[in-house]
Amino acid sequence: MVKRLHGVLPIVHTPFTDNNEIDVATLKREIDWAYAQGADGLGTGMVSELLRLTFDERIALTHHIAEMSGGRGAVFAGVGAESTKQALVYAKTAEKAGCDAVMAVPPVMTACQTPHVVDYYCAIADAISLPVIVQDASGYVGKAIPISVYVQLLDRYGPEKIVFKPEASPIGPNLSALRDATGGRARIFEGSGGILLVDSFRRGIAGTMPGMELLDGIVALWKALQRGDEDAIYRVYYPICAIVALQLQAGLDGFLAVEKDLLVKRGVFPSDRRRMPHAWDLDAETATEVDRLFARLQQALRSPLVA
Repeated sequence: MVKRLHGVLPIVHTPFTDNNEIDVATLKREIDWAYAQGADGLGTGMVSELLRLTFDERIALTHHIAEMSGGRGAVFAGVGAESTKQALVYAKTAEKAGCDAVMAVPPVMTACQTPHVVDYYCAIADAISLPVIVQDASGYVGKAIPISVYVQLLDRYGPEKIVFKPEASPIGPNLSALRDATGGRARIFEGSGGILLVDSFRRGIAGTMPGMELLDGIVALWKALQRGDEDAIYRVYYPICAIVALQLQAGLDGFLAVEKDLLVKRGVFPSDRRRMPHAWDLDAETATEVDRLFARLQQALRSPLVA
């Protein structure tokens, strides 16, 4: 039975061996670790380095995450591609692998006209029985999706089939605009890494899709938001916010560099290897500040006021 998306759904980081292959053993350890931190599910997305994987690797990664999750939570696969035909192959693979949903960005190399964007998502939705997460990743890559596209898709398929992850700036006002344009029917997930999670929660999101590296903090923050504990909210939020601010200065590669560095420090990953080429490496001074902030986050999580 397909599991419903909700709550904290981290995006899997793809670990690589020294031979630049997917490190399957480390991937399994990462997924086990995520569920141990309280994740409600997980999936693949931009910080999985999907755009840097080969076709066969993307197919294999989808099968791995579904199998390794073992029914412990909702699993979704990133299926966005540069053509509808490619996206359909990835989407059908996800369904066959046992995923609970797919997530798709529109083509990032083409400034598609609005009707073509609608047709792209309709083709994916019609090809599989799973829900489709419509992702606007224009904060990193590609062009923003107009709200009119969201409304058309929601009107055609309904809120159980079509859900949303809008990441166009400014995220908060755009979340509210989508909520209001759909009369509150849209189920919306945010993907700011935590820096805008408090604001997004207050705007009515159904869940969050952060990276893995701060997952214990994100889970604690989500729970504090749900119970309305303002002191716990901000005690955990401030160090998360500060770490993500450092990631943001270098875009997608900033997130990847810091995220994998912290996963190494946690003992989840043996290496912070990323696929080349990339635009930014973690310098010593930024790394030192990340370490200071990470220590503060761990201190906050040990506080009786948060637990």
